[in-house]
Amino acid sequence: MRVATIDIGTNTVLLLVAESRPDGSLIAQAERATITRLGAGVDRTRTLSPEAIARTRACLEDYSTIVTERDVERIAVVATSAVRDCGGAGELRSIVTGLFGVDLRVISGIEEARLTFAGALSGLDLPADGEAAVFDIGGGSTEVVLGRCDRVGASLSYVESFDLGSVRLTERYVINDPPTSGELAVIEEHARAAFGRVPPLRSHEVPIGVAGTMTTVAAVALGISPYDGARVHGRVLGRDLLRRVVQRLAVLDVRARRLEPGMEPMRADVIVAGGLIALGLLDHWQSDSVRVSDRGLRWGLARELVAGDVAPRT
Repeated sequence: MRVATIDIGTNTVLLLVAESRPDGSLIAQAERATITRLGAGVDRTRTLSPEAIARTRACLEDYSTIVTERDVERIAVVATSAVRDCGGAGELRSIVTGLFGVDLRVISGIEEARLTFAGALSGLDLPADGEAAVFDIGGGSTEVVLGRCDRVGASLSYVESFDLGSVRLTERYVINDPPTSGELAVIEEHARAAFGRVPPLRSHEVPIGVAGTMTTVAAVALGISPYDGARVHGRVLGRDLLRRVVQRLAVLDVRARRLEPGMEPMRADVIVAGGLIALGLLDHWQSDSVRVSDRGLRWGLARELVAGDVAPRT
């Protein structure tokens, strides 16, 4: 079976076309990531701007061509933080229905976390006991999930969605370019305060970070340019290395950041805030390292589609 999933996030729209194999595994047939900044200004206005919707429409039109060419049997399209915060996205729903023949699902932060957990662990060599801690730094929110995953499925012991995102905190606290030490300190304090209630890790556990902040910082740290998800997926970064990369990026202006090898240019303006969120959580956990996953929500959603938990296209 061939399925497609689309994750409409605050910063990025992600596409996965995958094919299921007899052993239950999924093989990617096509993957795309397009920064449309749908959530630009949402933290302040609680409204999706016409310009952001237009950018997202153009992206979805491109994706619909890919889905059609790949002869997909089932498709699911979900939206996360930016659309959750708006209290209405009728135009976006109409676009999705018109292009893909399915309803747009606006999922809760908890549902986002559950799907991200299942997707992030795919293709990783996990410890035999299957215990894992996953965090997903998005543009508008950060999800933290603790649990166990095996062949049967996922059993979660802690799930939380925080209103901490790379776009949200940049728009809220950063005025200068590069940001001042005071602006950076406010973001760090905000992350520390929010993550204070997250349960501790087991002493030997290496948390898993997913989404664009972590994959971009990993690419910059490792000098992977152009970006190659296969080289990033599963790589372990030391917390000290992560801190050095974020500190180096923080003293550059956006124009200089865009030129850094491994940097996604359209993520350059929000990468520092995203990195500080990651460091805030790792500091809370006192974790010396983090494993980076190039997978996430779209992969967890694809597993659901293959299992028949979502209706086929109309």
